[in-house]
Amino acid sequence: MKKARRNRPGHDRDEQNARSADKPNLGTLGLEVLLEDEQFLTFRCGGNSRLIVTKSTTGTAEDATKASWRVADIASEVAELRAHGVEIQDFPELGTVDGIADIGFALAAWFTDPRQNSIGLLQFK
Repeated sequence: MKKARRNRPGHDRDEQNARSADKPNLGTLGLEVLLEDEQFLTFRCGGNSRLIVTKSTTGTAEDATKASWRVADIASEVAELRAHGVEIQDFPELGTVDGIADIGFALAAWFTDPRQNSIGLLQFK
C-alpha cells in the first residue's frame, strides 16, 4: 500500500489530482486509476487484481469492514498511513496495541473512509 489521503467521494477530481501532482494518475490510496466514469472507478491493485468502486444510491456507512488489503508488514503500513494523516482505529475490545489487533489467523488494523466505512489491513500469520 502506498500513499493514503482522506478524500470525500463526489468532490472535484481535479482538486484530488492537484493534490496528487507528485504521483500523477493515482487515486486516494495511491492506486493507479485505470478507468473512471460517472458510475464507477477502477483501480489497479497489483498483478492482475482490480478494485472497482461503484456509486451508491442508498449510502454505504455501516459497521462491517467494507474492504481489506493483505499486507506483508502491517506495522510499517500503519506507520505510513499515519504519516499521511490517516487515523488508525483503536479497538480495546480486540486488544489493539498501537492500532494493531491479533485476531487469531492474522494481525489486523482498521481505518475509516470519509463516509465512516471501515477499511482493513491484514497480515496473515
